[in-house]
Amino acid sequence: MANGGPVEHGFPHLETVRAAVTALYRRLSYDTVRSFSASVVPADVAFCDADDLYLGAQRVARELVRHYRLPDARMIVSFREMTHAASVELAAGPEYFIELNDRFRTHRRDIGAALAHEVMHVYLHRLDLSFAGTRDNEILTDTATAYLGAGWLLLDAYREDAASSQKLGYLTPEEFGYVLAKRALVFGEDPSVWFTSPQAYTAYVKGMDRARRDERQPPLTAAGWAGRRRYARDRRHAQDPHAAVVLAADGPYSFTPGGRESLRVSFPCPTCHQRIRVPVRGRVRARCGLCRTVLECDT
Repeated sequence: MANGGPVEHGFPHLETVRAAVTALYRRLSYDTVRSFSASVVPADVAFCDADDLYLGAQRVARELVRHYRLPDARMIVSFREMTHAASVELAAGPEYFIELNDRFRTHRRDIGAALAHEVMHVYLHRLDLSFAGTRDNEILTDTATAYLGAGWLLLDAYREDAASSQKLGYLTPEEFGYVLAKRALVFGEDPSVWFTSPQAYTAYVKGMDRARRDERQPPLTAAGWAGRRRYARDRRHAQDPHAAVVLAADGPYSFTPGGRESLRVSFPCPTCHQRIRVPVRGRVRARCGLCRTVLECDT
C-alpha cells in the first residue's frame, strides 16, 4: 500500500499481467469467465461513516463472497496496525480471517477495495491457481480481481496530489486501467462511470490506449501502416529457406520457416494472450481456442 510515498507508474509488469489473463482462461474456462460479465456495483459495497465498522466490513465481505461465487466461505474481518493494506489467512475454510490496516477505520470508502483483493486470494486458493514468487502471485491476484469484476474498486482507491498519495495493490494505476480495459472490450462494460477518483479515470484512459494497441498488432488486419510494413519485411526474411525461426524485432509475432507453402506465423491473441499459430497465406480468419475470439488476419 503506497501511503504518502511515491506511486510507480507505467507498465513494468505487463508480461506478468498478460500471463495472468491467460492463466485465468485456462483454469476457469471460457464459460466461467463469461459468467462474470457483471461487475460489483457501487451500491453493493458502499460504506459510509455512519455504518458500524465491523458490521459494515462483514457486509461488504459477504457481497464479494457472493460475487466470486464462494457460498460456503465465511470471512471474519478485523483491524490492526500493519505495513500492508490487508492480509488473509489461507486455511482449509470455510472460515477465513482477514485483517485490514487500521488506516481503514477512518478511510472506510476503500474497505471494499482491500477486501476485493483479499477475497480473491481465497478464490484463487480454492482454484489452486498461483504463480511462483510473492510478487508474481500478487500480480495474478490483482489481475484476477480486475478481470472478474471487482478490480475497479482497487483503481478507484488510487489518489495522488502534491501533498499525499494512496494506492492499493501491486499493479500500477495504468496496469489496473489496462486490465479493466481488456475486460471492458470483452464485456462491453464501462467501469469509468463508477470512478470517484479523477486520477483513476486518467489511468484507465492510458490503460485503454495500451489495450487497443494489442488489437492493432500484425498480422491482425487492424494493424497500422508501419506495423504492416515491418511485418512484410520480416515475412520476406522468414521465407528464405535457409532462415531459422524469425522473431520480429518490433513485434510479438514469430515465423516458423519451411518454405513458402509451409511457413506459419505465431502471435498472441489480443484478448487472452494465448499464442495462435496460422499459415502464412494472405487473408486468414482464426479463432482462439481458449477465449473463442475470432481474429481477422492478413498473414
